[in-house]
Amino acid sequence: MAFDVSKTCCFTGHRPNRLPWGEQENHPNALACKALLAMEMEQAWQHGYRRFFCGMALGADLIFAEAVLACQQVHPDITLLAAIPCEDQTRGWPEDQKTRYQEILRCIAPQNIILIQRKRTRDCMLRRNRFMVEHSQRIIALYDAKSSGGTHYTLSYALSQKLERVIINPVTLDVTEHFFPAS
Repeated sequence: MAFDVSKTCCFTGHRPNRLPWGEQENHPNALACKALLAMEMEQAWQHGYRRFFCGMALGADLIFAEAVLACQQVHPDITLLAAIPCEDQTRGWPEDQKTRYQEILRCIAPQNIILIQRKRTRDCMLRRNRFMVEHSQRIIALYDAKSSGGTHYTLSYALSQKLERVIINPVTLDVTEHFFPAS
């Protein structure tokens, strides 16, 4: 699949156990984060971003995917791209989250669903995250600035690849942006 990387944005964020509201997505901080994501999506669209990669993991990823689909209702030229790390990504998930995942996938054209590898391996999530960063110019993150793990790794890799960064702290609701001047 070929992309204009300069018009592609990827996302990374915490799983429910690292979000201050856990699985309670109607919590005021969760709603505030969703509003900030919507605002950042609109800003990205205004700057020409039309493709948005999501790793489709539990927690922040599914929130992001739903934000992209909502933005698509206003801007039909937006495309949600799903980077699936392995065929059984939802193994062990609660049934309601599996249903949510499938509902999101049904909204994505088949050619926009990228399976990184068939079998689950120790590094399939890492490979998925690297793929998204390598095919993007901007990253939006829901990151608390202190947790280690996949979100921290993906942001560090995005920094090494010189991606534009928007970081929303789900605890403080601060937004940090780092953009590069147009060349």
